[in-house]
Amino acid sequence: MTFHETDIHTLSFNPFDKISKQWMLITAGDRNGSNTMTASWGGVGIMWGKPVATAYIRPQRYTKEFVDDNEYFTLSFLPEEQRKALNICGSVSGRDVEDKWKEAGLHPCYLNEGTPDEVAAVEEAEMVFECRKLYAQEMLPECFIDTECDTKWYPTKDYHTMYIAEIVKVWIK
Repeated sequence: MTFHETDIHTLSFNPFDKISKQWMLITAGDRNGSNTMTASWGGVGIMWGKPVATAYIRPQRYTKEFVDDNEYFTLSFLPEEQRKALNICGSVSGRDVEDKWKEAGLHPCYLNEGTPDEVAAVEEAEMVFECRKLYAQEMLPECFIDTECDTKWYPTKDYHTMYIAEIVKVWIK
């Protein structure tokens, strides 16, 4: 693997561009099985005295099963040359193809290889956040203060689950 760990406090990037415009891949699982999906909603900050990332996953996404079944997941940030792969990972389900990784032209790699904390990430990424789940909650229609968000983004009522996860390590190339 070509990644090395770096101190989160040395990072300098714009999360609004990195997440909403460049996108990221949410990946979970290990050598026995993993899946990845594109996300353009999320955030980073401090919660409960820890550096955290938030990720949002709709119930029908295959990756959600892997995130729910594991303590860790990763957020992988890819270079712009991987836009086609990001598009594929946002539109093709791992349930529907034999090998989503191959379909997207990507390769899984494994952080903390051979330990109980092993987690899949994306080899082609420039930066990876290794995240440990702290909190998960399904978004509820009655909690919307601005009901236009509900009607605009959830016409079929397939509400995201929000995950708050501690960023335990940052890996860069």
